[in-house]
Amino acid sequence: MAFVVLCSTMSFTMNMHYCGDTLVETAIFHKAKGCGMDMEKPSTEGCSITKKNCCDDEQLVVDGQDELQLQVDKITFKQQVFIASFVYTYINLFEGLDSNVSSYEDYKPPLVVRQIFKIDETYLI
Repeated sequence: MAFVVLCSTMSFTMNMHYCGDTLVETAIFHKAKGCGMDMEKPSTEGCSITKKNCCDDEQLVVDGQDELQLQVDKITFKQQVFIASFVYTYINLFEGLDSNVSSYEDYKPPLVVRQIFKIDETYLI
């Protein structure tokens, strides 16, 4: 149950770096480094670059659930009865006998007087 709560409340960001139309790098816990082909700003103010950058960065944000009910002080009487009966039956579910009681241990098997399978045998010649 704790694992389900942890996974449902966890938020994370996934960074992806595309070079053209192909995905070059994906990062979950840190920023994607890139392919090294990013266009830099020109060193002089008079020069301008009119060519479009081929690289693109995308970010996918997965938000977790923020609203959890942390208070359990508003339990109705029916819920209290259900919880009490559930706990009682769950505890008694695993309660069993300490030893297996069998009634046939007190009796001895009958003695074999004749071999019955030999009497009922038939032979075809």
